[in-house]
Amino acid sequence: MYELKTKETDNSVIEFIENVDNPKKREDAYKLLDVFTETTGFPAKMWGPSIIGFGSYHYKYASGHEGDAPIVGFSPRKAKISLYLTSTEDVREKLLNDLGKHTSGKMCVYVNKVADIDVEVLKEFIVETVKFVNKTYPDNF
Repeated sequence: MYELKTKETDNSVIEFIENVDNPKKREDAYKLLDVFTETTGFPAKMWGPSIIGFGSYHYKYASGHEGDAPIVGFSPRKAKISLYLTSTEDVREKLLNDLGKHTSGKMCVYVNKVADIDVEVLKEFIVETVKFVNKTYPDNF
């Protein structure tokens, strides 16, 4: 059976951030920690070795694959900062258009630094993600 690699851990979020090599990325990680904590109201938790997640939900796909994941999160990676955000396609497209300099994948938004994006739009994106996950997986809330 498939074993999820990214699980919530008891590792220290602050210790993880303190070990980010790049001082600017470390500073941005603290900014994002504040933004995500204030916007969601959830405490920050480590998910796997490198994702800082907020809240959690249990998902189950039609295929039978299921697991737990953070509702929103971020990771200050070496190349870029990964933001884990999602929503309906139309809301996501509008928010991405207003966010600022970024690239994106299906569930991730990648930014070089917090100064490249509009933090107010990021907050809106976080709120929309929480709403989307709540609507998609209502048994978790």
